[in-house]
Amino acid sequence: MKKLLILIASIFLVSSCGNNDKPKGLLDKDKMVSIMVDIHLVEGIASSLPIPYDSSQKVYPYLEQRVFEKHGVQDSVYLQSLQYYLRDANVMEELYSRTIDSLTVKQNIGEQ
Repeated sequence: MKKLLILIASIFLVSSCGNNDKPKGLLDKDKMVSIMVDIHLVEGIASSLPIPYDSSQKVYPYLEQRVFEKHGVQDSVYLQSLQYYLRDANVMEELYSRTIDSLTVKQNIGEQ
């Protein structure tokens, strides 16, 4: 059992340390932040709908797809870009910091 765990961990480490090339169609940081802001907004909308939880889980993918259409991005391109940026914790911290700042501004504008 230990050998299997070590083998799986080794495969994971080797595959994660492999290709650091930028994927084709990589979204720039500004575009990622813009999409992430909208995704968080639709997550909030879906979770606050006055419907059962399982129904909101069916609504969310529809709303998420509208976000990708709004930004003219395929979900696969977004996911590849997200995986690329996740390789560097500092970059993800920057992206999420900017996302939170944008959401805070939107919230403050909405409260006025």
